[in-house]
Amino acid sequence: MVMARRGDRARPTSGDGAARGRLRPSVTEPDFVGLRVTTMKHAAFSLALTFLLLPAAAQSSWPAFRGADAMGVSDHPGLPDKWSSSENVLWKRDLPGRGWSSPITSGDRVFLTTVVNAGETESVKRGLYFGGERRAAPESEHRWVVMCLDLNTGEPLWQAEAHKGRPAHGHHIKSSYASETPVTDGERVYAYFGNLGVFCFSVEGKPLWSHPLKAHKTRYSWGTAASPVLHDGRLYIVNDNEDDSYLLALDAKTGKQLWRTERAEKSNWSTPYVWKNDLRTEIITPGSGKSRAYDLEGKLLYEWDGCSSITIATPYSKFGLLYVSSGYVGDRRKPIFALRPGASGDISFKADETSNDHIAWCQKRAAPYNPTTIVYGDLLYVLHDRGVMTCFDAKTGEEVYGRQRIKGGRSFTTSPWASNGKIFCLNEYGETFVIKAGRQFELLHTNSLEEDELCMATPAMAGDKLLIRTEERIYCMGSKQR
Repeated sequence: MVMARRGDRARPTSGDGAARGRLRPSVTEPDFVGLRVTTMKHAAFSLALTFLLLPAAAQSSWPAFRGADAMGVSDHPGLPDKWSSSENVLWKRDLPGRGWSSPITSGDRVFLTTVVNAGETESVKRGLYFGGERRAAPESEHRWVVMCLDLNTGEPLWQAEAHKGRPAHGHHIKSSYASETPVTDGERVYAYFGNLGVFCFSVEGKPLWSHPLKAHKTRYSWGTAASPVLHDGRLYIVNDNEDDSYLLALDAKTGKQLWRTERAEKSNWSTPYVWKNDLRTEIITPGSGKSRAYDLEGKLLYEWDGCSSITIATPYSKFGLLYVSSGYVGDRRKPIFALRPGASGDISFKADETSNDHIAWCQKRAAPYNPTTIVYGDLLYVLHDRGVMTCFDAKTGEEVYGRQRIKGGRSFTTSPWASNGKIFCLNEYGETFVIKAGRQFELLHTNSLEEDELCMATPAMAGDKLLIRTEERIYCMGSKQR
């Protein structure tokens, strides 16, 4: 089986030093030789830090995977609900290389990561299957690249080559060496490449610092995917691997390591989540051994078991509850948890329980594998990888409707998103199934990219624009009548 979405890697030898100092256009550190930034167009740019404080409905920027709040929701009235390769396309641009990181935006800028292979890149077979791992590292030269486009026109603004060389490990043919979504605070953009390191640039493309990370083996050489998260001037990275798993905190301005906490986990691919609740702020890290919550200094607060043997989905919160899901398709155990704040110690419940003092409810066999669930209105929607949708009451966990087959859905890797009363589900064939939000399942229509393009990157919403990344290009969708 395979995951393919979004983070990663290793222990620096000290908390400071040249290897994580300020980058220059000509870099001498051997792990980062070849960094160069080409400014292709200069444009005025106003810092837009206020987007971090805005509700989803008012966000004009999309600074991280699934947006500023990790919810995947925007109710901007100008967002389109119908498109194709030609209908409601404001612009589209071909992209070099391959990357399954999601696009992010700040102001009028779009940021993307990709890795360009000088050799031949193997074609992707869609769907879930065994045998896709490629354990040997490629012998060809690869280039790790950060790109910036104009949100309104798609024109390139700058491009940075963060690293050039051979990858340290192989990966699954459906994955990429640029699967982690970058993050921005409106002033800087942080690009994290698993098994390589973190690279920080100003939004104008000036290199600021790099933090190299040691490469580690992942399960079946599937590669890395968990994205970094940014909170209050710190960058948090979870690196669950087969050798030496940990949670890492970096200073966002300097790249200096602030702390590093060991984790008793093997490979997982879940992006962490910073949960600011009424009692405190916690770093949530789902895991196949145990899911854990840490304080902002890396101290363990509480933990619980019960996840499946592979964990990919990203946590998020609403109604004062934390939602965590884990649903490897080969397991019977596929739980969705809803947690209350304030826990401590081990809060696992007994086999015959579905709730306790800190776990408000649990659906033990409901979670998807690759996609993250989504709460919209009072309901929690579950998109399963093989084209089935279910729905639960987000506050109580009660089933609203059971398994509904999405006709023609086939294979899904991306997470669903929601806007203006609709749930959007993009499959690996470039087809988006538009489902009416509510207590009854209703497929409204399907939007198809005529080229039958491979899609495994979760789209982004920025104001009245929808950004869809495919294997070969990025589309900006919007209503031409706006």
